[in-house]
Amino acid sequence: MSREITRLSAEDLRRQYATGELDPVAVTRAVLDRAERLEGRLNAFRLIDREAALRDAEASAERWRRHRPLSALDGVPISIKDIVAVKGTSTRSGSLTTDPDTISEEDCPSAARLREAGAVLFGKTHTPEFGWKGITDSPLHGATRNPWNTDHSPGGSSGGAGAAVAAGVGPLAHGTDAGGSIRIPASYCGLFGIKPTFGRVPHSPNESPYCTLASNGPIARTVRDAARMLTVLSQPDPRDWYASAPQGIDFETGLEQGVRGLRVAWSRDFGSTSPDPEVASLVEAAVRKLEALGAIVDDVGTVIDPLRPVFEDYWKAGFANTLRGIPEHRRELMDPGLRRLAEEGLSVGIESYYQAMAARARLGVRMEQFHQRYDLLITPTIPTTAPTADTVYHTAAYDRWEHAVPYTVPFNLTGQPAASIPVGLASNGLPVGMQLVAGRFREPMILRAARAYEQMAPFTATPPAADP
Repeated sequence: MSREITRLSAEDLRRQYATGELDPVAVTRAVLDRAERLEGRLNAFRLIDREAALRDAEASAERWRRHRPLSALDGVPISIKDIVAVKGTSTRSGSLTTDPDTISEEDCPSAARLREAGAVLFGKTHTPEFGWKGITDSPLHGATRNPWNTDHSPGGSSGGAGAAVAAGVGPLAHGTDAGGSIRIPASYCGLFGIKPTFGRVPHSPNESPYCTLASNGPIARTVRDAARMLTVLSQPDPRDWYASAPQGIDFETGLEQGVRGLRVAWSRDFGSTSPDPEVASLVEAAVRKLEALGAIVDDVGTVIDPLRPVFEDYWKAGFANTLRGIPEHRRELMDPGLRRLAEEGLSVGIESYYQAMAARARLGVRMEQFHQRYDLLITPTIPTTAPTADTVYHTAAYDRWEHAVPYTVPFNLTGQPAASIPVGLASNGLPVGMQLVAGRFREPMILRAARAYEQMAPFTATPPAADP
C-alpha cells in the first residue's frame, strides 16, 4: 500500500485528501520511508528533513479536515534542489567549498511560494558542483544513480530531483535549468519537466554569471502536475529584478485544448547534431502521433548553426567568475573538471564575452522570427540515452556540446520555454525524451501539446531498479 501511495500524482492526492481517503501525514510518511529505503541505491538526497516534513504534513492534514486547504498542492511532498535556499537549512550546491554551517534565514522565491501553497518540503536533492554539468556527481556526495538502471546517471544538474520523482519519492520536484538541467534529467528518467520562459519564475539571489540563462521549474510524472506547480512557482516576488513575465496565470487553463491546427516544426538535427538513430526514431514516431491528432507538421531540418564556436569561451568565463570567489587554498576541493574549465576561463577576454552576448541577441531574433511561422518546435531532448554514472563529463566520450546540451542550451540563451516528455524506452531499457519549444511566454502552448501527447501515448512504465 505504501508503494502505491508513492506512485500517486499530485492530482490524485488532492482528490483523496478532499474525500478523506488519504491524509498528508500518511502520504508524507510513505514518501519519507521510500526515500530512506532507496537512498543507498540512488544517492538522490543531500538532506531529508523527516521532523519538519511531518510537522508540516500535520498542519496540512488539519487544513484539509477543516476543508480549508491553501491550494491544490497543500500536503503534497515536494523536494527542492540543493542549489537554492530553504529556510533553516544549508545550501551546499554539490561543493566541498561551501560552508555547511551557513544556515539560510529565508526561503528562495520558489521554496517560499511552495510553502505558502502548503506543500511539504521534505528534502534537498543532489546537484553536481554549482550545477555545472549534465551528469550528477560531485566531490561532496559522489554519483547519483538512475532508477531505470543504477549503473547509469539520471543526468544533471537536477539529477537528484529526477531520480527521486522517477523512483516514486514524491510526485513533484523543484529543479533549475541554465543549459538543460531540468530537461536532461526528465529525458533520462522518463519524466515531464519544463523550463519556463526566463523571468517567468522569480529567482533570488541573481548573482551567478549564468543568472540570465537560468529558470526554476517543475519535474513531474504528469503534465497536469507540472502545470499546477508552475502556477504556484510563477507568483511574483520583489527580490527578482529580472522577473518580467505576465503574472497570475493558471497554467492548467486550456490544458485540454489539444493540438489540432497547430503549426509544428520537427527538427531531428536542430543545430547540426547527430542523434542516436533509435532516439531519433522514437521521437519522430511521437511527432507523427501529434500529426495524427491534427497538428500540421513540417520537417525543417537544421535550424541554427553549431553553438560551440561562439559560446565555448562564454561558458568557461562564467566558471572563471565562480573560481575567483573561492579561496585558492580551497580550490583543490573542487571537481577537477570544473576547476580545469574555470582556469581556462580566466584567460577569456572581454571581447570574446561581448561577441557571445551579441550572438545571443542574434539567436533570440532568429528564433522569434521562426516562431512567427511555427507554434511549436520539436526536437529530441538529448541525442542519446543516459550515460553511465562514472562517465567523465566534457571529454570525447561524453562531450558537452555533442552529447549533453545541443538541443537544450539554445533555449536558455534565447530565454524561450522548453519541456521534455517521455516517448518510450530504447532497446537498452532507458527512457527517451522529446523536447517541445515555444516562443517566449507561451508555456500554455507547450503544456497543451504535451498533455495531448500524454493522453494519446501515456508513459506507464516504472523503473525496475526502484522497485524493492
